[in-house]
Amino acid sequence: MEYKDYYKLLGVSRSASKDEIAKAFKKLARKYHPDLNPNDSVAETKFKEINEAYEVLKDEKKRKMYDQFGSNWEHGQNFQPPPGYDNVNFGGGGFSQGGFSDFFETIFGGAGGAGFRSGFSQGGYQQGGFGGGGYQQRPRRGADSEASYELSLEEAYRGGTKSITLQEQVSGPEGIPRMTTKTLEVNVPAGIKDGQKIRLSGQGNPGMAGGSKGDLYLKIKLMPHPMFKVKDTDVVLDLPLAPWEATLGTTARIPTLDGAVEMKIPPGIGSGKRLRIKGKGLGSGAKKGDQYVRIMIQAPDILSNEERELWEKLQEVSTFKPREF
Repeated sequence: MEYKDYYKLLGVSRSASKDEIAKAFKKLARKYHPDLNPNDSVAETKFKEINEAYEVLKDEKKRKMYDQFGSNWEHGQNFQPPPGYDNVNFGGGGFSQGGFSDFFETIFGGAGGAGFRSGFSQGGYQQGGFGGGGYQQRPRRGADSEASYELSLEEAYRGGTKSITLQEQVSGPEGIPRMTTKTLEVNVPAGIKDGQKIRLSGQGNPGMAGGSKGDLYLKIKLMPHPMFKVKDTDVVLDLPLAPWEATLGTTARIPTLDGAVEMKIPPGIGSGKRLRIKGKGLGSGAKKGDQYVRIMIQAPDILSNEERELWEKLQEVSTFKPREF
């Protein structure tokens, strides 16, 4: 994440007073204001940056937090956010919907101002602009967040209510954010697939100025299974067969995610062939997947003398030729 040096953006020292910061900001704001630079994306970006810098440095609490968390500012591009923030995702780079960068959101959790009211006159900013009261805060919805949630294949197949524990950013003493633990009840839809998301309304990051909280999205990650492989909504089970079972046919007890079933294996089946058990995969309704049983013929690697003699006798009398090209 790119570290933003707010002092450098405003052209002031790190020991600058509030008056010096305000003076520097107003000078730059007049220079880069969008009303004076129509259709100039560079000026617009610069205006957002100095807006964000002033939002932090004009406020004693925010400035204190910035100086604390930005103590490794010399590292430039290698800025590391405070411990615990890696559990919250803020989306892509650049400026957020509310006009502030991901760097700002990481430290303040969306708790900044809502920008400026428009309006510029020849003699300076109008009432409600920079000269007549500064910022006008408006309610702003909190940012959405995302977390991974691991499920066993059986849990994904059955679905149901699960209790999950997550870390949440809250405002601590003097407005400094801290991480706390919360437990939520989550309804997991039966048949949910790997990579699907469950939306938990109002469980994301807090809003600002009375705005509603964002949403939390749980991204499902299926844990590896000792027997089954997953391909989209289908599950695959490898079934070992002895050569005589594959030749003569047999009945095998097949594990599924919904309990074991009896399956007839037709005679003469080859290794790699697949048999289907309908509706025993993931998904739901018309999109529910199936289970496939893949035949894997296994030859014995240890033979008694009698077994070897029988196999040699079979070799002599058999007319089967597997390699006729």
